[in-house]
Amino acid sequence: MAILGVDEVGRGPLAGPLVVGAVILPEDENGKKPGWVNQLDDSKKLSPKRRESLNKVIIENAVACGLGWVKIEELNEIGITEGLKLATRRAVEMVQKQHAKFSQIIIDGNINFLSGTKLEKYTSIVIKGDALIKEISAASIIAKVARDRYMIELSDIYPDYGFERHMGYGTKQHLAALKEFGICEEHRMFCEPVARAAGIKKISLDKKVKNTTDIGLKGEGAVCAYLEKRGHEILERNFKTRYCEIDVISIRSGRIYFTEVKTRKRGNGLDAIDLKKMEKMKFAAKVFLKYKPIYNFYDPLLAVASVNQNYRVLNWFELD
Repeated sequence: MAILGVDEVGRGPLAGPLVVGAVILPEDENGKKPGWVNQLDDSKKLSPKRRESLNKVIIENAVACGLGWVKIEELNEIGITEGLKLATRRAVEMVQKQHAKFSQIIIDGNINFLSGTKLEKYTSIVIKGDALIKEISAASIIAKVARDRYMIELSDIYPDYGFERHMGYGTKQHLAALKEFGICEEHRMFCEPVARAAGIKKISLDKKVKNTTDIGLKGEGAVCAYLEKRGHEILERNFKTRYCEIDVISIRSGRIYFTEVKTRKRGNGLDAIDLKKMEKMKFAAKVFLKYKPIYNFYDPLLAVASVNQNYRVLNWFELD
C-alpha cells in the first residue's frame, strides 16, 4: 500500500496563512513510480517556475492530493503549534475524502501532528523528509505553490508590504515596511516583530486627567464616566497602534463596545463618522481582538459618543 507524504509551508513567516500539503504518488503493481517522480525535491530547492511546473504534474497525476489551510484569523487565536496540528488534520481529511488508500503517513520534521488521533499509529516522522521521500517532496511543492499564490494575490490588497517578494517572511524589506506602515490584517500578532511594529500603547485607567489642555482626553474621561453609570466595565482607554486607535473599550452584558469619542466646541461631532471612518473603526477593533483574544467570546459592537465643550456627553449610540 502507498505512502501519504505530509509537509507544511508557512511556519516561520510574520504574515499570511499556514498550509499543509498531503500527497499519495502513483506506483505500479511492483511498487515502481513513474519517471517524473524523480524530478521532485524539497520545494525550497526549486525555482518558482520549476515548482509551478511540477505542481501541475502532481495535481494531474497523483493518486490523491490534499491541502490543509489555517488562515490568519484562526492562527492568531490558536498559535503555530495548534495551527500545524489543525492544518495537518485538514490536509489528511481531504485525502481521505478522495477514498485513496495508504498504508502509512510520513510527516516531515520531528513532531507527529497526528498524535492523539486514530491515525497516530500509522504515522512516522522523518527529519529532512522533503528531500528524502518523494511523497513529502510532492506535498511540500503543492503547499508552497498554493501559499505563494495566496501571498501574491494578497500583495494587490496590501501593496506596501511586498508580499509577492518575500511571501510574508521577516526580510529586511518586510521589517522596514512594518516599521513604516504598521501591521495589516494578515499579520501574525503573536510574532514579536509584528507586536513591536503594532506599537501597542495604552493610558492607565488610574491616570487622572487633571490640569491638562488635552480636550480629547477629557472627552474620553467624560464618556468613561457616562458608560460606567450605565453598567459598562471600562477595559481600556486610548488603545493605540501606529496606524489606528480606539478611544474607549468597554464590556456590558456579553458585548464588547468600541466607542469613538468626538469632542467639539460646536456641533455634536457625529458628522465626522462616515463609511470610511467606520471601516477604520472596524479594523481597529479587529486588531484589539487579535492582540487580546481573551475577549473574543464577547459580541463586538461599534459605538460613537458626542461630547460638548463642557465635557457633557450629548449622545452615545451604537453604529451596528
